[in-house]
Amino acid sequence: MATDHPVGLSPDWALTARRVEHRLGPHVPYVWLGARNGPEPLVPELHDGIEVGVTLSGTAERHFQGYVVPGIPGDVWLCAMWEPHGRRVTSSHEENVVVIFLPQYLGEELLGEISWLTVFAAPPEQRPRVTSEGMRREVLAIGQEMKREISLQRRGWETAIRLDVLRLLFLLSRDWEPPRAPRRRTAVNAGSLSRIMPALGLVHEDGAHRVSLPEAATACGLSRSRFSLVFHQTMGLSFSRFCLRARLAVAAQTLATTELSTEDIAARMGFVDASHLHRAFARHYGCTPALYRRRTRSPEGNWDRA
Repeated sequence: MATDHPVGLSPDWALTARRVEHRLGPHVPYVWLGARNGPEPLVPELHDGIEVGVTLSGTAERHFQGYVVPGIPGDVWLCAMWEPHGRRVTSSHEENVVVIFLPQYLGEELLGEISWLTVFAAPPEQRPRVTSEGMRREVLAIGQEMKREISLQRRGWETAIRLDVLRLLFLLSRDWEPPRAPRRRTAVNAGSLSRIMPALGLVHEDGAHRVSLPEAATACGLSRSRFSLVFHQTMGLSFSRFCLRARLAVAAQTLATTELSTEDIAARMGFVDASHLHRAFARHYGCTPALYRRRTRSPEGNWDRA
């Protein structure tokens, strides 16, 4: 049986993430110490925050669309906002530490010459990984330090976790080459995140609302073309794609926790009709809305493809 111990905010976690009493705050992370006994089937997860996790002991897999990240002690996994993924514990015991946060938590920090967001803007299979035993030892030391801070919650522990996350990201990115060079310096400019933050806030406030490009650009005080460029360079995908990911995340949560029909969900999430939702959902999650609902409600929690 899993023995997970949430600390701090109520969990912005998995498919129930958007229906909890406390949501992620801009400067306070959600942190999680997890210990699971025995292998477990694949469990889908989805958050409206960015996720950084460290495997402390045992083995587990993190599944993305068409890509699996194996995890042994000292490995790190990285998930972008509203990015569907899953975990599968593959050993008799697995322990990890997870931090989920909004972009404001790390702010305008740079990892050498690149924005820390560049790491999450890369596709999952191209994000930096632990590449040596020396790096693995350093990651484990940071992970154990994070575990102590989370467990003790001494004064200033949130700041300590923030610094630990930045240390992890810097360690991973130090010898890493981003998959594509930014076209302009705005991709690493310390002001890029703050320039698009109003748009991120609009989407985060209500992921079901279809925020238009003009609405987002106006909120950021930028022209549409300039906003589109800065957003794509900072987040690694277009604003329309980011909004679609958010609406599909809310649709997935609604499928898993309500009896609403796909027609009703499509109407609520701003899709043309149920067929439009069906096509977009299948492309994003690799299965139909109906199959997703069955999988997330199966007694075994089985997420394997049918």
